[in-house]
Amino acid sequence: MFIDHAKIYVKGGDGGNGVVAFRREKYVPLGGPSGGDGGRGGNVIFVADEGLSTLMDFKYKKHFKAKRGSHGQGKNMHGAGGEDLIIKVPVGTIIRDDDTNQVMADLIEPQQQLIVAHGGRGGKGNARFATSANKAPSVAENGEPGEERWIRLELKLLADVGLVGFPNAGKSTLISRMSAARPKIADYPFTTLVPNLGVVVTKNKDAFVVADIPGLIEGAHEGAGLGHEFLRHIERNRVLLYVLDTAETEGRDCWQDYETLREELQKYRPELLKRPSIIVANKMDLPESADNLEKLRQAPDIEVHPISAATGQGIQELIEKTWQLLAEIPREEFIAGDEVVMHRFEDEQPFTIEIVDGVYEVSGKRIEKLVAMTKFDLEEGLQRFQRTIEMMGLEDELKRMGIKEGDTVRIKDLEFDYSE
Repeated sequence: MFIDHAKIYVKGGDGGNGVVAFRREKYVPLGGPSGGDGGRGGNVIFVADEGLSTLMDFKYKKHFKAKRGSHGQGKNMHGAGGEDLIIKVPVGTIIRDDDTNQVMADLIEPQQQLIVAHGGRGGKGNARFATSANKAPSVAENGEPGEERWIRLELKLLADVGLVGFPNAGKSTLISRMSAARPKIADYPFTTLVPNLGVVVTKNKDAFVVADIPGLIEGAHEGAGLGHEFLRHIERNRVLLYVLDTAETEGRDCWQDYETLREELQKYRPELLKRPSIIVANKMDLPESADNLEKLRQAPDIEVHPISAATGQGIQELIEKTWQLLAEIPREEFIAGDEVVMHRFEDEQPFTIEIVDGVYEVSGKRIEKLVAMTKFDLEEGLQRFQRTIEMMGLEDELKRMGIKEGDTVRIKDLEFDYSE
């Protein structure tokens, strides 16, 4: 089954917890704190794999989570890092953040990688908190939670040549003649419901990839028929072959078909009309096609190549001519830069406060991370938390907003009553 878009949830592994421990060995007086740090959580990494051509793997599995780091131990033993989760996707996959619609990466090269969710750092053990004033601290940190987000995957096939045409124009038969691809072929519209890829080899053993794009119809740029589903796959084709039913076996005018196809591409993406193109006048084995071929030859600035996909007439010549066009066009011209990857750097506020039903709800990545990493069951952990939020200015801001003794403050899952 061909799947070219998916929405999935990814989460980096949580960091391992740091521990509170002390050296208690014979002949080691005043051994001091020896709690080790937790290990870093694993990352979720996407890797472009040229052996894949569909996002089928994400149809039934939607959640992906990397391993968490191991907890620290006594004797200053640090926890092991969590194993990264490697997820393979087809070359040509665009990765977007679902919340912002921002493009995170456009994976156009084999083995190209992107970390989509970083693992959390490991919590510090009590050995890290020893100072000259406090040589035996009883405080440690929990591991940092891993990043999590919903992302959308969108596949745009990286084919060199795209076959564009109306249903029943003969595209599937043509790709079966040009390559080893064997798509479903029948005499009714929309036989092809998914793009088919085939590798074409020239007489000199040069090779290129051709894509049979499912039949377009008028209004495809607005989503009519299969328009929106597959127009995206044309965007990275370096050469377009307009496959026309020259014999007009479906009762449509072949010249009008050509005009309509160009109009749909122009409305979808105007730059598509600038791609090198050939009109492939198909079904020349039928007697009705001779007069219509002359009509097509009136098209300005484009070569018309007559063929019969059914009999094989003109196929080899079309292959050689297509390769000549491809050899003149850099592969990167219509692939790299197709999607702009944005990297935004913003000053991160430590917190925001909103009063909801009398409760002071505090949110923000920094303060929520602080809550997650604090060991509230340790007296020193609680004291450290209080000192940190005071340095952040949380108490001053609460006072400015009019908080009173006994009012409720909520930070993520932590809830407490305010007191001076």
